Amino acid sequence: MRIISSEIIKNTVEGMCVKVNCVLPDDIKKAIDKAENSECDDMPKSILGQLKENYTIAENENIPICQDTGMAVFFIEIGKDVFVEGDSIEEAVNKGVSDGYTKGYLRASVVGDPLERVNTKDNTPAVIYYSFTDGDRIKITFAPKGFGSENMSAVKMLKPADGVEGVKNFVIETVKNASSNPCPPIVVGVGIGGTMDKAAVLSKYALTRSLDEENTNEFYRNLEEELLTEINKLDIGPAGMGGVTTALGVNIETYPTHIAGLPVAVNISCHVTRH
Repeated sequence: MRIISSEIIKNTVEGMCVKVNCVLPDDIKKAIDKAENSECDDMPKSILGQLKENYTIAENENIPICQDTGMAVFFIEIGKDVFVEGDSIEEAVNKGVSDGYTKGYLRASVVGDPLERVNTKDNTPAVIYYSFTDGDRIKITFAPKGFGSENMSAVKMLKPADGVEGVKNFVIETVKNASSNPCPPIVVGVGIGGTMDKAAVLSKYALTRSLDEENTNEFYRNLEEELLTEINKLDIGPAGMGGVTTALGVNIETYPTHIAGLPVAVNISCHVTRH
């Protein structure tokens, strides 16, 4: 049995909140570089250049890449041989989010009730998904989610007969309807299977996978590439001004489902896909 102090979790989360909002992951940087080189027209090439300038300034000056520093979303894997001493994991994570967003001068974007709309002033509570594994470690994956892109996401309960064509049509339709609203170029997370809610979680988890990391399933790897090609034919382009780069990548996660259903969720993320 390994004992981990909740204070370590709190401090780790605090640092993650600041770093991930100021430093864009390398996989997204490389994808933007590649996109800039692939654009022929001046407008999209110029916009992508401005995005690069923006994330470079943010990293060098330790300021947020985007004013929307996101709702704090965590995926936490807990080893069965770990005991957390002190606060619960949830309490420790929320204290870390509160300190990170307050001390890091990050925008507080969370309201305590969805209808009363009173700001909690420290970006808590976080959204946390737990899973349990073997071993004596805790793995914390953090992905602050901006809501310009979150608002353009969608879930649909397809019929099994709709098959792969139904899935492709829904993903492309969702991106097309989103148009310029999610600040393209975007990253598209797709969740297929499970239940309505499981598909949605899968689609968000898909956004935490590096664009450099290939899908281990050949069928879904090919489907990701096909969807990316079709999405980039929509001519939405960077900032919605046209071009061949509407999306930087498409990541798919799947789960077994019921014989009567085919749940599909599309979680869209902006060019500031932080993880």
